[in-house]
Amino acid sequence: MAALLIRSIVRHSKRPAATASATYSTSGGRGCTCTSEKLGGKVALITGGASGLGKATASEFIRHGARVVIVDSDEESGTKAAKELGAAAEFMRCDVTVETDIARAVETTVERHGKLDVMYNNAGIVGPMTPASISELDMREFENVMRINVTGVVSGIKHAAKVMIPAGSGCILCTSSVAGVIGGLAPHSYTISKFTIPGIVKSAASELCEHGVRINCISPSSVATPLTLHYLRKVFPTATEEKLRETIKGMGELKGAECEEADVAKAALYLASDDGKYVTGHNLVVDGGMTAFKIAGFPFPSDS
Repeated sequence: MAALLIRSIVRHSKRPAATASATYSTSGGRGCTCTSEKLGGKVALITGGASGLGKATASEFIRHGARVVIVDSDEESGTKAAKELGAAAEFMRCDVTVETDIARAVETTVERHGKLDVMYNNAGIVGPMTPASISELDMREFENVMRINVTGVVSGIKHAAKVMIPAGSGCILCTSSVAGVIGGLAPHSYTISKFTIPGIVKSAASELCEHGVRINCISPSSVATPLTLHYLRKVFPTATEEKLRETIKGMGELKGAECEEADVAKAALYLASDDGKYVTGHNLVVDGGMTAFKIAGFPFPSDS
């Protein structure tokens, strides 16, 4: 989740950064010690797959036996990502705000591979960091965020359902955010768009259940993805990348851990595989307890 509001950043940046307990690579699985292939023979399509969470999930899916089609509006990064991920990955350019692009991506995937098992609607943007006030919201900017973060997701669900319903199986995933769980963590446009995703998932699940198709979303906490760092640089233009990464690490609540790309990728793997075969209509929050509680901070009276 990118671009927490400045007040949240300042509040948490004073905390010591958590120490990462594991490393993760998106280099196509080199060094992976897993022996099971939870997605063996599966075909997955991931929007926004050229970098960040999308690319990390593509790598995790490939390590577990899937064939992955990554689609993105950034052709240069997408082509590079597919090459890095290896022979089990391929790239198609797609603008998720254009329904015909999404339809073509789904149709081409099915034509090439005979099926679509997993559709991960991951593409999204944060939108402008300012103005902070709802009273000054630029409706054109708001509509742009909604086109990508909401309309693009609905289009992805629609066209995945077209092929999964006749097949009688399939898994659809969507990326939401902790900013869609509690308010005040991000700009209004982004927050509103991400609150919408769990509702879309529940609505679609009410129909797709009867066809054997599952749909869920993932709401991650802040992760130091290229998108997150890009937006934080706008807030703190003079800060080094190292400082920005430390700030993101310091936002967590769970001592000794931080939210990494791998955590979101593994959550997606769980939901896409048979491990999550009875989970649908669910919002899997991956936030180390961030949205689970708030310390009251009572002004306890003095004994004197």
